[in-house]
Amino acid sequence: MAFHVDIQNQGNYLLNDSRLQAAATTVLAQHNALPDTGLSVVIADDKFVAGLNRQFRGVDAPTDVLSFPADAPPVKEDDEPPYLGDLIIAYPYAAAQAEREGHPLDDSLALLVVHGTLHLLGYDHDTPENGARMWAAQEAALTALNIPLAYVPALEEGQADDEAH
Repeated sequence: MAFHVDIQNQGNYLLNDSRLQAAATTVLAQHNALPDTGLSVVIADDKFVAGLNRQFRGVDAPTDVLSFPADAPPVKEDDEPPYLGDLIIAYPYAAAQAEREGHPLDDSLALLVVHGTLHLLGYDHDTPENGARMWAAQEAALTALNIPLAYVPALEEGQADDEAH
C-alpha cells in the first residue's frame, strides 16, 4: 500500500528522510489508512515552531513536535489522495532532547513522527484511557521500526504535549 509522506526540510538539516517516511507509513499501515493517504512532515527551527505553539496553543516556547490534523474525515479532493495533516518538528529542540536523553537523533525524530502521526489519526493522551490506547499504538509502531521502547518515557511524562487544533 502506497502512502504519501512529504518531508519538507526548511533548514537543510542533516536527517534521514527515508527513516521519517518509514515511521509515518508504519503507523498508517498499522491503522489501515486508505491507499494514497498523505501527510507532511516539516522540519523547522525552534523560532518557527515557537511561533506556531504560541499562535495555536498559547504556549510561548518551542516544543519538539506539533500535529495539525486536516478536517475529519481526511480531506479528499476530486483527484487528490486523502490528506491527514501536517507535523511540524523543531529540529534544534529535538536534537537537544535526543542528546540530553542519550538517544540517536534518527530514532528520536522517527519517534516524534510516530507520535505526531497517531495524533493525526485521532489519538490523544488527554485522559488515562486515551493515553493507554495511544501508548499501545505507539509501542506497536516503535517495535515494528526497531526503536527501543526505553526512548518513550519522556513523551509519556508529558514533556511533549504536541497536539494543536
